[in-house]
Amino acid sequence: MIDQPKDIRKGEELDLDRLKAFLSDNLPEFSGEIAVSQFPSGFSNLTYLLKSGNREYVLRRPPFGANIKGGHDMSREFKVLSLLKPVYPKVPSPVLFCNDESVLGSEFYMMERVKGVILRGRPPKDINLSPDLMKSISEACIDNLAALHTMDIETSGLNSFGKPEGYTQRQVEGWIRRYHKAETDELGSMNAVTKWLEEHLPKQEHVSFIHNDYKYDNLVLNPDNLSEITAVLDWEMSTVGNPLMDLGTSLAYWAQADDSEALKPFSLTWLPGNLNRAQFADRYGERTGFDLKNLVYYYAFGAFKIGVIIQQIYARYKKGLTQDARFANLIYAVKACGVNAAKAIEKDKI
Repeated sequence: MIDQPKDIRKGEELDLDRLKAFLSDNLPEFSGEIAVSQFPSGFSNLTYLLKSGNREYVLRRPPFGANIKGGHDMSREFKVLSLLKPVYPKVPSPVLFCNDESVLGSEFYMMERVKGVILRGRPPKDINLSPDLMKSISEACIDNLAALHTMDIETSGLNSFGKPEGYTQRQVEGWIRRYHKAETDELGSMNAVTKWLEEHLPKQEHVSFIHNDYKYDNLVLNPDNLSEITAVLDWEMSTVGNPLMDLGTSLAYWAQADDSEALKPFSLTWLPGNLNRAQFADRYGERTGFDLKNLVYYYAFGAFKIGVIIQQIYARYKKGLTQDARFANLIYAVKACGVNAAKAIEKDKI
């Protein structure tokens, strides 16, 4: 049941000699020996399991060939975890940050390993994801997002991570620029959505600390009670900003049974029992008290944004910067994101 790593993918190996030397100098409990494996899922930062004696750590570093200071700032992610841990216990404890790129070719950081079940694209073996169980997991997922968005950010110091004024406009303009920069195919739906997003920008009414990539495969579930979330992972895009944009992204990841098959490998939210997107939004609104009158806008933005993220990965694959075979057909997922956004705009519902 526990999420397990696998062999390291070709081209993503770590220099163990340099890593061991660094840990010997900077990690007091390091035993001198190390075994490394890699968590196979995820499309952004690379995640490895390090075993040293009876201790286990998770190491995070940017993907090879990526723009390191774009969406892969290891220093920032480490600082976020350090400030979050005292006020939001559902994050791994940060252990060590390395800014010496001569060790692994980039900055990286280490954190404690939180063992548990992670719902990825395929149901875990030996677990019966019954409708009742999926309903309770989906409710816990929504409630936890609402709790994050209503957390006090002033006393924790998290308010220093981001500029909430004008956040919505900057995000819309920024993701549109990223899309055009990474564009490899002309997709009518994606281009139509960019125009609509620019013309219908809503007024920002709320400010929260937001995750920006909140979905099932970033949640660690308690193996003894799968309805309990023990940790939230992958805070690389977290910031202070408009929580409804975070909600929109999560809703866009929330594939339903009637969605394109290209979107279903990214989530198990389409399984029977899960609340649907409309029920998700209703429960979130009840828990936060936020006005969701512009929900279609935020959902369309979320779908577009996910499409851009996938497009960026696909563009790296097309340029030969990564050999990961999983990326070869990602263009179909980009198309599906554009179609979902355009459909929501046309029908005025998510």
